[in-house]
Amino acid sequence: MRIFTLSVLAVLFTTISQAQNGLEGIIVEKYYVSEANDTNANVIGGNLPINSVTYRIYADMLPGYKFQAAFGLANHELRLETSTLFFNNGDYGSTSPNFSKNNARKNTVMVDSWLSAGAACTGNYGILKSDDNGLNNAVNNYTPQVLQGSNPAAGIPLTIQDGFITGTPCQLTTVGITNEISILDNQTVGSVFSTYNGSWACLTGATGYDTISNKVLIAQLTTDGIFKFKLNIQIGTPAGSTEQYVAENATGTQITLSDLIFDSSLWTEVMDTYNQTVSSFKSYPTITNNNINTEISSDEKFKTALIEIISVDGKICSQTQVELNSGKNFHQLDVSNLNKGIYFINFKINNGATAQRKFIKQ
Repeated sequence: MRIFTLSVLAVLFTTISQAQNGLEGIIVEKYYVSEANDTNANVIGGNLPINSVTYRIYADMLPGYKFQAAFGLANHELRLETSTLFFNNGDYGSTSPNFSKNNARKNTVMVDSWLSAGAACTGNYGILKSDDNGLNNAVNNYTPQVLQGSNPAAGIPLTIQDGFITGTPCQLTTVGITNEISILDNQTVGSVFSTYNGSWACLTGATGYDTISNKVLIAQLTTDGIFKFKLNIQIGTPAGSTEQYVAENATGTQITLSDLIFDSSLWTEVMDTYNQTVSSFKSYPTITNNNINTEISSDEKFKTALIEIISVDGKICSQTQVELNSGKNFHQLDVSNLNKGIYFINFKINNGATAQRKFIKQ
């Protein structure tokens, strides 16, 4: 039987419909969910409560665009918060991922909380686990081993694909950020990072390891509480100009993007399980003009899929039954008849697995 990795549990995708804009969306990946063994064995690393969730945040851009900064300005708050505390690894952790790949194997540093401009550790990009080739995984050498969990809520286990890949990501620079960053360096000082006059940035502009899909990891946060963020993002264009995307209160040429506000309490879980011997599927929408292109990866066991478009008030706007072939299946949805607003795409596979993605018709 052919084997496919599961990404729908690990990633919440949101996209914008203006194809001319370089920031396609923000991706939030549920990277890991901690277990009792991680807590009990983590004397050196720090307090990691059971069921703490590690979130990775990516800026998803068109090819040729570069992440320049996540910023806060007057009327544009840059905010990261949790209802409890963010986990800080007290051994090799820091406010940016400057530990080596060798040290990533030690205790729980791989789930430390930090800011980034592409890196997951020194000499390694951070990539979605679903994009990882599974080679050269960090093998935990703590005794007993930690970060071995396979909670289905986090999709692919770190022992299978760890989301690290060798390369030379951009060095992180902070501007105007002072005491607020201490919540990522000292687990007891607070639960909110907020600035109206600061940024974390890549001065030369950062692209993803894969410059075509161009997803840049900009932060990793671990907490056992409700996680929220409000971001504002500046990117560089291939022509040398800039685009600014804000969570709210856009002025001038700024673009409001709903993806820039996130609340983990509103996360829609996908009820499926990761299993190396039973094929799973992945699916995501991208919008071109008035069409949404979807992809579902399947094997011989999965024969059909139902794709629904649902309005924010729960009305089913369209239903499409598609036949699945082994491998990647592409289908285009026409959304030209939809009114402006927020919609959801529901994917239902014949084995009962489901996934949901949000898009905005503008």
